[in-house]
Amino acid sequence: VAAELKDVLIPRDPDDARDAIMEIKAGEGGEESALFAGDLLRMYQRYAESQGWSVETLSATPTELGGYKDVQVAIRTKGIPEDPADGVWAHLKYEAGVHRVQRVPVTESQGRIHTSAAGVLVFAEVDDPGEVEINDSDLRIDVFRSSGPGGQSVNTTDSAVRITHLPTGIVVSMQDEKSQIQNREAAMRVLRARLRQMQLDQQAEENAQLRRSQVRTVDRSERIRTYNFPENRISDHRTGYKAYNLDHVLEGNLQPLIDSARRMDEAERLAQEQ
Repeated sequence: VAAELKDVLIPRDPDDARDAIMEIKAGEGGEESALFAGDLLRMYQRYAESQGWSVETLSATPTELGGYKDVQVAIRTKGIPEDPADGVWAHLKYEAGVHRVQRVPVTESQGRIHTSAAGVLVFAEVDDPGEVEINDSDLRIDVFRSSGPGGQSVNTTDSAVRITHLPTGIVVSMQDEKSQIQNREAAMRVLRARLRQMQLDQQAEENAQLRRSQVRTVDRSERIRTYNFPENRISDHRTGYKAYNLDHVLEGNLQPLIDSARRMDEAERLAQEQ
């Protein structure tokens, strides 16, 4: 009864049942930041596996030590979830923001602890292309040759695609697929998701009733979490959650962190309804 009452009192996010597109970008800090971006990717892949979801790599810019400057993945449920609360977006929307790491990098010879960061962006996937209106005249499409970690050309044809949405300035590049057509389709998927999120953010600013909670602030530059390796500590700066099991979290045991963010989000939304 309590759960049903909560569902009535707290308006559900209409996107909860949707799949998600996630982008992880290395921040300042060179190779160490790129390695941490790789750690985050593996953490989300393991969490997705534990939920029975699939993870498809859309694009990746790997570095020579095995990290990523930038990586984009599509995370999907198998079929439509019976309960929207079981959707990918319902779980992973709280991961957007800046993730900070404190540890001794593999590139550090003196044993000093460094602080670096990686940014995570999460967008609800657009199921129907007709949901987001995009005029062909608003797009500039450039093709170029894919390049690998060292800058060397991956292939000899112009299969990589860069799409610029002129009205907003959003740029999406794809070079992972073998064909230009596949790269263009993947780039359009990401562009649709990003444009839709931008439209929702604008609506939220215009309409106080739709204002996003502090847990999912529109400001993607907010530092949300610190991963402290020497102390094996994970801290969420929005909810106050803290635990000394960082090794388990990096293995994909994210649920307690997600649950704490969800509880805070629900409490804030309930307060807005009063």
